[in-house]
Amino acid sequence: MIDTTQFITAQTERVLAFAAHPDDLDFGAAGTIAALTAAGVEVQYCIMTDGDAGGFDERDPQETARLRHLEQTVAASKVGVSTVHFLGERDGFLEPTHEVIRKVVRLIRQVRPTIVMAMHPERNWDRIQRSHPDHLACGEAVTQAIYPAVENPFAYPELVSDEGLNAYKVPWLWLYGAPRERENGFVDITKFFEQKMDALRAHFTQHPDVASMERFVEHQCRTNAERGGLPAEALAESFHLVAVNADDTISGF
Repeated sequence: MIDTTQFITAQTERVLAFAAHPDDLDFGAAGTIAALTAAGVEVQYCIMTDGDAGGFDERDPQETARLRHLEQTVAASKVGVSTVHFLGERDGFLEPTHEVIRKVVRLIRQVRPTIVMAMHPERNWDRIQRSHPDHLACGEAVTQAIYPAVENPFAYPELVSDEGLNAYKVPWLWLYGAPRERENGFVDITKFFEQKMDALRAHFTQHPDVASMERFVEHQCRTNAERGGLPAEALAESFHLVAVNADDTISGF
């Protein structure tokens, strides 16, 4: 188990958090993000698809995308995030292509975060809804971007020559929505749980039964806290923490 409290400090300069769809981050990591921003950490979001295939009302996909952009911007503000990037990929069709990976590399080199967050690239058989194909593609694209492309100046060399975006070594990758056997970090979000819920409620097109959603999320967070060995009545979010460039990392290994 990795002690996550060491990261909830202003020494974590920046965090760049990726999601496949608007609302994914709010389910998986918004409490942790609220804790980070409260500690003075800059957090930026990147939503990879427009969410145009989501929702329960009949409406034009372009209108759905417009509403979901708005919802995510409002939700982000609830947890202290003011910068939201939208990659504009089509909902349901996200793949870890080199075009997508290049976009991810470009953004990571621009932001140069201490922590990159993304959805887990492995399928979760305990709850297959966590493993929407777009979720898996988000995790795979970000993971492939982080190693080796972001830190390799010969990968997408035009990013260096045309935009001055030099190679950068990402210290940490935090994956949410992981299979339980992969989870090795739990963040106590008890003080920030209401902010997380406010962020989730902002996605009004996605929740036909808000009360059921709230009960489900609270139950998941209580279960996470129990598995993480946190005090009774605590609420937590869970992650698979990967040290990409640790103190003992050498070139290529």
